[in-house]
Amino acid sequence: MEFPPGTLYKYIAVSNLTVCVCVCLIPPQFHNLQELRHSASLANKVFIQRDYSEGTTCKFQTKFHSELDSRIERSLFEDTVKTLNNFYAEAEKIGGQSYLEGCLACATAYLIFLCMETRYEKVLKKISKYIKEQNEKIYAPRGLLITDPIERGMRVIEISIYEDRGSSGSSSGSSSVSGSTAR
Repeated sequence: MEFPPGTLYKYIAVSNLTVCVCVCLIPPQFHNLQELRHSASLANKVFIQRDYSEGTTCKFQTKFHSELDSRIERSLFEDTVKTLNNFYAEAEKIGGQSYLEGCLACATAYLIFLCMETRYEKVLKKISKYIKEQNEKIYAPRGLLITDPIERGMRVIEISIYEDRGSSGSSSGSSSVSGSTAR
């Protein structure tokens, strides 16, 4: 049996069967979320705060942090935040469907929600899918990872900055920066 170069393999004998386990070596460049999480160390976190300038609707600031400067273009970052803001505006929009869901909820003592998903929940799923796609296509290859705001109580968009474990850099200096950026 032949394996491509750079592949680690090991034979394991299980009772009378021989099983071959192959593990391909991962290049230092990040291609997906699993590679990023396993082969990199967390260097810093950036928090994008909620924007309350237009009331309490769920909207995040598009302020570009200096920590992201060398990692991602300003326009890509702003497009991501603006798209998220548009999704949240869509989720909070009140229309006929929202009223119908409310009436059905009252009529069924809210048991209807055991059987159906609200429009708001559907949009939240779209947001989670969008964030996952953005992480895979844009952010993870650059050593960044966006955390879904729902996991942070809709208060912030958390962007984790990762460094390759093999790269030479002081993670102790950057960890002190993360504390000041967090609040």
